[in-house]
Amino acid sequence: MKSIEELMAIRDKTRKNMTVREDTGDSKIRIVVGMATCGIAAGARPVMNAFVDEIAKRDIKGVSVLQTGCIGMCRYEPIVEVTEPGKEKVTYVKMTPEKAVRVVNDHIVNGNPVAEFTVGAVED
Repeated sequence: MKSIEELMAIRDKTRKNMTVREDTGDSKIRIVVGMATCGIAAGARPVMNAFVDEIAKRDIKGVSVLQTGCIGMCRYEPIVEVTEPGKEKVTYVKMTPEKAVRVVNDHIVNGNPVAEFTVGAVED
């Protein structure tokens, strides 16, 4: 860092990412990433970071990205569940950061779940 402006820019970016990680109760969409040891070992941390970064970058409101423990399907890790009010939960499996960006674009922004990434569509 060479200036106070650079430091302030880093602070503002970090604050924006932190608010995405909080469930304030007014979030309409919840993205929950399985972050038990099996999920972390399979790459859940970069997946969660990709969701947080993409939501913050697009400045999408009403979405929270949260973490949970074991979801119970370790062979499908990393697992992500997307919950919207009045709709059935969508469970994405074998996620990658690239798939996370597509889920944000197709599912979160445009309302079209990415069926090919869901638990019923992925083969072992």
